[in-house]
Amino acid sequence: MKVAIVHYWLVTMRGGEKVVEELCKIFPDADIFTLVCDKTKLSSTLQRHRIFTSFLQKFPGATKHYNKLLPIMPFALEDFDLQSYDVVISSESGPAKGVITRPDALHICYCHSPMRYIWDHYHIYRREVGWLGRMAMTAAAPLLRVWDVTTSARVDAFIANSHHVANRIRRVYNRQATVIHPPVAVDDFEIAQEIGDFYLCAGQLVSYKRVDLAVRAFTKSGKRLIVIGEGPQSQELKSIAGPNIEFLGYQPFPVLRDHLARCRALIFPGEEDFGILPVEAMASGRPVIAYDAGGARETVSSDQVGIRFSEQTENSIVDAVNRFEAIEHMFDPVAIRQHAQQFSADRFRSAISTFLDSVSATPS
Repeated sequence: MKVAIVHYWLVTMRGGEKVVEELCKIFPDADIFTLVCDKTKLSSTLQRHRIFTSFLQKFPGATKHYNKLLPIMPFALEDFDLQSYDVVISSESGPAKGVITRPDALHICYCHSPMRYIWDHYHIYRREVGWLGRMAMTAAAPLLRVWDVTTSARVDAFIANSHHVANRIRRVYNRQATVIHPPVAVDDFEIAQEIGDFYLCAGQLVSYKRVDLAVRAFTKSGKRLIVIGEGPQSQELKSIAGPNIEFLGYQPFPVLRDHLARCRALIFPGEEDFGILPVEAMASGRPVIAYDAGGARETVSSDQVGIRFSEQTENSIVDAVNRFEAIEHMFDPVAIRQHAQQFSADRFRSAISTFLDSVSATPS
């Protein structure tokens, strides 16, 4: 059985790339197809595989400005020749599922989300680009939406990374999806012996993450907050922050791991399709204070592991932190870490293998 894994772009090692990495462990001989690739940013596991890139790779600066090439990505995907592959697994978010497979091949799509740029986050992204970018998005988005919905028929079975995304797949593509949560390297984290006096907010500093709410809330309360990460909102966030907010910028994994283990709680104010960071915090034995939407409903799923707040406002975060501190002594780090174990990479590989066996055995 010859297997191809199709991923939108390989220019970093984040959640989507971790899924591809685990798929490569299931299929060690699989070939990888991607629109653009920077091999220097990839793990050794991915580098061991044959990686085929599209004609977009030849564009100057493509590995840094790939998002600007969105209107011509469908042409690049359909240019891939996958006729020799029996099974194609597309890792979809940006896009990937639009490849053309052999008629008798099995095409499984692991969907992190239907393309945010043209669906639920369209107006967010459109606001954040210049006038030329807005004109391009206005012209291209309707055609891309038609292509995106049409190509969903090329997929034999969808896997969603959360129930939140499964609902979005049903709404956008009118398709059912099996939910298999993405892999989290829970064994890379551990419980600290001592807890610090700070709360933590981490990740890309972009508008939809709503780190601004956390900064405003903690500036208002005067409690200590550490922010790890960088992005286009960095300067704006610093301009509204009080002296109790500390910005560390980008930090290597050991520093992030240390802060996750020693924070009083992780503050997670954005809405994510799944959200790996809360699971990493819980794998470190730390509670999570999260906005009650998206994947957080499935990961921060009980009052034994954290607190969810219902409104994306600074006052709602202040209130949630106060509620947390009233019961902070009741959280058990060992129980929180045990909860995180259900999202392990071993569990992911087992679930994917079982799913593929069941789909392969189903008569066409």
